[in-house]
Amino acid sequence: MWFYEGLWCKVFPGRADQRAIIADIPFLPGWAVVPLMVSIGLAEAAVGIWAFSGRRPYLAAAVQTWLIVSFNAGGLLFAAGTIDEPGRLIVTDLALVALFWLVAERRAIRR
Repeated sequence: MWFYEGLWCKVFPGRADQRAIIADIPFLPGWAVVPLMVSIGLAEAAVGIWAFSGRRPYLAAAVQTWLIVSFNAGGLLFAAGTIDEPGRLIVTDLALVALFWLVAERRAIRR
C-alpha cells in the first residue's frame, strides 16, 4: 500500500487527484504542490520499507496509524470535495490500520 500510494500516486507519474488534494492545503503556494507531493510519496515508500523490514513492529504500526489518520483528517478537512467516496476511504483505511497492528503483534511474538 505504501509503495503504491507513495511511488505511483505521488512520484511516478503522480495522480492528478493527489495533486488536487495537496493543492487545497491552506496557504500552500502553488509552486510547492508538486515538491511536497513527491516528498510525501518518498516518505511513504520509506515507511513501506520499514514495515517490510520487521524492525520495531509496534512503533512501525503506530507511525503508520498516525500517518493514515493524519492524511485522512487533512484530506477530509481541506479537500473533502476532491475525495471520491470519503466513506469508502475511511472504511478501507480502518482495515489497513487493523492489519498494521495484526502484523506488528505477529512479528513481536516471533521475537
